[in-house]
Amino acid sequence: MKIVESSKIQEKAYIEQLKNGLTIIIVPKKNTKKKYVIWGTHFGSIDNHFIMPKTKEEVYIPDGVAHFLEHKMFEQPDGTNSLDTLMSLGIDANAYTTNNHTAYLFECTNHFEEGLDELLNYVQHPYFTDENVEKEKGIIGQEINMYDDDPGWQLYINAMDCLYKENPIKIDIAGTVESISKITPDVLYKCYNTFYHPSNMTMVICGDFEPEEILEKVKSKLEPNENQGEIKRIYPEKEQTINKPFKSVKMEVSTPIFMIGFKDVQNDQEESVKKHIAIQILLEMIIGKSSKLYQECYKQGILLSQPDFDYEFSNQYAHILISGTSKDPQKVEKGILDTIKEMRENGIDQEHFERISRKVYGDFVIEYNNVGDIARMFLADTMKGVQTFDYIEQFETVTREYVQNILSSIFKEENKVTSIVEPN
Repeated sequence: MKIVESSKIQEKAYIEQLKNGLTIIIVPKKNTKKKYVIWGTHFGSIDNHFIMPKTKEEVYIPDGVAHFLEHKMFEQPDGTNSLDTLMSLGIDANAYTTNNHTAYLFECTNHFEEGLDELLNYVQHPYFTDENVEKEKGIIGQEINMYDDDPGWQLYINAMDCLYKENPIKIDIAGTVESISKITPDVLYKCYNTFYHPSNMTMVICGDFEPEEILEKVKSKLEPNENQGEIKRIYPEKEQTINKPFKSVKMEVSTPIFMIGFKDVQNDQEESVKKHIAIQILLEMIIGKSSKLYQECYKQGILLSQPDFDYEFSNQYAHILISGTSKDPQKVEKGILDTIKEMRENGIDQEHFERISRKVYGDFVIEYNNVGDIARMFLADTMKGVQTFDYIEQFETVTREYVQNILSSIFKEENKVTSIVEPN
């Protein structure tokens, strides 16, 4: 096994790529009772057009297949449901689908062996029939209708619609009632056989384990699998401009909610970690809890809590999002733009930069206190082609001058979009 280490926080990750292509990452946490396993496939909602490696068939799939497939994986031929089986053991199990991956996971203190057996069994043995697929359409259709009525989700989808014209990230992860009506067992098996091949999957295990021992246990329970070629994914050309600057809808909310996005049109994967750190520092400086802007908005009652912010990126998309609740979103937006302009013109204050840098570094370190946070972090980063420890190891390379450059290159008004959900 390859050992990757962060000397700064005294953590190690043991990584092995098996002959069938599966990547296994083991992060030992001594003297912790909780054990966490997450098994993910690099197949998300944006992967709707591809060429199958073995047959070379070009395939277009309906929107929502990755999410639909995630739902169906728990059902077994004997009528049982693996999620229920795991829960009956006192194991906290779940699954989720994102834009770029699907994951199956569980956390426990007891019955780990039984949990691992069940996880390895249901993920490796899909069971799709005309009857159970039709039944699922009704269940997921109800879920889609719930998302349609969810102000927070509509806020995000509308922001994506503003940022991108053709990029599939703007498609609802669950699809639409119309798109899922076209899903058949054949479609699901094609996607399973393509994307659930071990070479397209990563498993992360975190807890008080001996790496070699747990690795052998997993290997002994894996089905034999032939190598398959690379999956050719087909995406629209990258867009260098936003689609539209503004979108507003009225829904059942008591106070307006807003999302301000900045599109990163210079999406450079090689610098993604360093850039992510710089953006996190900038967002804290602009509207973090200790920022001048947030304090002023809070005193005026314009913001009742600190906005959420994030930098979402992959090979296919990259954008910054700032979201929150405010009775005057336009005033918050103006404050953000004025703050950015002031920082750009006057330069970033060194003392403020150093203080916020220490805070952001501390936030990164704290994530290593929880086995679930560690495992999910390693999986998500692997799917993006990022080495998780780089956030710690590269932190010192993020200088004030570099952060100033990121401020100037990304936080531009022509790259900005605003999504608002207002009360009816």
